[in-house]
Amino acid sequence: MRWLILAISCLVNLCAGSLYAWSVFSAPMAEYLQQFTASDIPDLAVVFTVANAVGPFTMISGGRINDKLGPRWVLVVGGILLGGGMIGCGMARSFTALLLSYGLGVGLGVGMIYGTIVSNTIKFFPDHRGMAGGITTAVYGSSSILIPPVANKIIEHFSVSHAFILLGTAMLAAVCISSFFIIPCPKGFAPAGWKPPETSGRASARDYDFREMLASPVFYIMIVVLLFGAFAGLMITSQASPMAQNLIGMDPQSAALAVSILALFNTAGRIASGTLSDKIGTPNTLAITFTLSAAALLLMTQCQTGSSALFLLCISLVGFGFGSIMGVYPGFTALQFGSAHNSVNYGIMFIGFALAGAIGPTMMGQIRGITGQYQPAFLISAGLNLLGLGAILCFKKRLSPVRK
Repeated sequence: MRWLILAISCLVNLCAGSLYAWSVFSAPMAEYLQQFTASDIPDLAVVFTVANAVGPFTMISGGRINDKLGPRWVLVVGGILLGGGMIGCGMARSFTALLLSYGLGVGLGVGMIYGTIVSNTIKFFPDHRGMAGGITTAVYGSSSILIPPVANKIIEHFSVSHAFILLGTAMLAAVCISSFFIIPCPKGFAPAGWKPPETSGRASARDYDFREMLASPVFYIMIVVLLFGAFAGLMITSQASPMAQNLIGMDPQSAALAVSILALFNTAGRIASGTLSDKIGTPNTLAITFTLSAAALLLMTQCQTGSSALFLLCISLVGFGFGSIMGVYPGFTALQFGSAHNSVNYGIMFIGFALAGAIGPTMMGQIRGITGQYQPAFLISAGLNLLGLGAILCFKKRLSPVRK
């Protein structure tokens, strides 16, 4: 039964991950909206920024409902917000309507779906938390690879408004129907023949609610580590195509390939590191991840026109590291603070990701605008990775230990 729930959860998260296919809609949507107004259309990047920023609100509120009533109705509401928001985008005739439909509708829906799906799935896999979190978040990330070709075909043959409406209808149906097959994990669930490993150094054989979690110093270590770990990935992802063209001199087609490679390694990192964390422990996995990411970012300072191979190697490692962080953190939060309230707890922890998404891309844009270079942003991000590595090593004894 739990494997079936994992499979259905992956389908739901594939729909939710369509948030990260925004780049395929942005340019044609700006052109589409221009026909309805005589003034210039504002930069549509703010629509994506708002959608990312509001996600933690419904992750927390939806998580609280999930912990009390189960996932079904949280997913139904999330599916309506996601699918309805996409359909609303197709009917939008102004920037404001698009901002409300995508920025709020899709953003709030994705937050509600993602937090509920990941937390509920992890509860069914206490023996493989990292693997379950890695797979569900990997499918979420892979949506940025799978959705754009479909959307592009619809846009080419019909229009961007048709693409929003058709995809929104499909996602609304998929999420709402799937929700009736996803059951809450029974309290105290344990797979046949599995016994919880003996650990030392973790205060929680019990479950922490969000107030107890916020009172724990370990929470602040973890959210800062998440902020530092996600910073580079979101910074590079937001600028991957223009960076490839401006820094390396790639043509648009090659830059698009670089973005796909980044997305593939992001997805691979979620699965590989999620599985690895079950074997060597999350702190050790994070230490490896931060080391690789810092090395890649330092190497990126040597990238210049024509150094395509080095650039692709570096963004692959950064993508892998970013995926690793996102893959292990749902299970890491559950391991550290217990599974019973993980929907809310991980929603609060996810604020670290939201902050990284707000600061990282903005910082890179400003540095590029002031200096005309990307390298200072690479150095700053490498420094943050090294600080994250230091936090993991210095506070490792306060974190959940390696499984025995």
